[in-house]
Amino acid sequence: MHNFDFKNRTAIVTGGAQGFGLDVAKRFLESGAEVFIWDIDEKLLKSAIDEVKNPNLYSSVVDISNYQDVEKNVSKITSKTNIDILINNAGITGPTGPLWEYDVDMWNKIVQINLIGTFNCCRAIVPNMIKNNYGRIVNVASVAGKDGNANASAYSSGKAGAIGLTKALGKELADKDIAVNAVTPAGAKTRILDQMSKEHVQRMLSKVPRGRFLEIHEFTSLVCWLSSQENTFSTAAVFDISGGRSTY
Repeated sequence: MHNFDFKNRTAIVTGGAQGFGLDVAKRFLESGAEVFIWDIDEKLLKSAIDEVKNPNLYSSVVDISNYQDVEKNVSKITSKTNIDILINNAGITGPTGPLWEYDVDMWNKIVQINLIGTFNCCRAIVPNMIKNNYGRIVNVASVAGKDGNANASAYSSGKAGAIGLTKALGKELADKDIAVNAVTPAGAKTRILDQMSKEHVQRMLSKVPRGRFLEIHEFTSLVCWLSSQENTFSTAAVFDISGGRSTY
């Protein structure tokens, strides 16, 4: 396994209490970073802290869909240290169903978290990165944002929006040592699959030429490189990790 150098770096990982986010947080910690995990679930955050037992891991209950909540928590951190890395990992899939029958409030909630939440975190944190002329941002989108998944219009739309945001922000910051990239994973065996019907999950798997779901450690390795100082050129880009599913 490749060793990354994150010594003297501070990272925020949203949705960091479980799954992809927690695994990324662990790898950052092993590589010397100070890590703040944000999540909406206080019990899961406590469980993550108890599991990891690392003095450089901190947690906060943060609702990323609420800009004031995000800004307040960013201010607490930047009053003591700079924010070098932001992993916008928090997201929800919501239930599956045809667009014309989809619950309107749920549709809005899914887009609010997957797209507006990503905007809120970038909006609050980027000024600190600009001030220090350094930053690495990884937005966790989805292959659904590239291909579109039937019966998942809200999730597909939110993740497509996150891809567009990534490309725009990456270009806006391209004259600085700040890289903004997105990753588009296919399905992985995390709790997010529990929100979907078994039929929908099986349809997702059937589209992957590798014939299996993504392993969490495979995702983490890609995110770590994009978050590292080694990534000095790639920005405003989308990195596919879909097992061959995507056609572009």
